[in-house]
Amino acid sequence: MEARKKYHIKRNDTVVVVAGKDKGKRGKVMRIIPKKDRAIVEKLNMIKRHMKPNQQNRQGGILEREAPIHISNLMLVCTKCTDPTRVGYRILEDNRKVRFCKKCNEVIDG
Repeated sequence: MEARKKYHIKRNDTVVVVAGKDKGKRGKVMRIIPKKDRAIVEKLNMIKRHMKPNQQNRQGGILEREAPIHISNLMLVCTKCTDPTRVGYRILEDNRKVRFCKKCNEVIDG
């Protein structure tokens, strides 16, 4: 059994894209795909998909949806200082491992 991967970003985090066609844009992480080291970010990396009519989509046609972005191209936005930042890890007194902002030194996880 493979161990669960840990990433510097999690679901519902706000991130900024640091490389690629959407460089500089911000969005909220909707889903993490661990097997491929990718994340789906709301309203970013939009692609057009040509769909045949089917049970879910009776009309068919061209649909726009988000495509996965590699996690290395995303940077977490700190909730306190609202800047893109690197993430550090710290163990609190109650033995919880939390992420913290390297710029303002504030804990990101609740």
